[in-house]
Amino acid sequence: MTASANPIQQSFERVAERCEDLTPLVYHRLFREHPEAQAMFRSERGELVKGSMLALTIEAILDFAGDRRGSFRLIECEAASHDAYGTPRELFVAFFGVIAATLREVLGIDWSREIDAAWQKLLVELNDVIVQPQAQMRWRWPKA
Repeated sequence: MTASANPIQQSFERVAERCEDLTPLVYHRLFREHPEAQAMFRSERGELVKGSMLALTIEAILDFAGDRRGSFRLIECEAASHDAYGTPRELFVAFFGVIAATLREVLGIDWSREIDAAWQKLLVELNDVIVQPQAQMRWRWPKA
């Protein structure tokens, strides 16, 4: 692990040392905390879809928390595309919290205050990017 890594990146790197595949842990927690989400996944090829979705999400999180070179834009695009599936934006945001909670569980006592503060800040920023724009997009009659 590099000394310059940000706390979000550090949390993923430390978890990768302990856990080969986060997918089952993340989705078990997601479905336990948000049972309505389970019906949104197809049963065929579901594990492949879940793994792919989580990998893309982690890549976007790392970019969002880091240099913001472009992958983070996937977050806004996917939030909009999930609107078509009927996925509430709040549930979309909750997925990021589930990922953070899963990392925290895997790291246990190695989940530092610095990592916790970085994740709390990131979750607020993600909420602002995902939920707030939808509220602002409501069309209104122009003032005369």
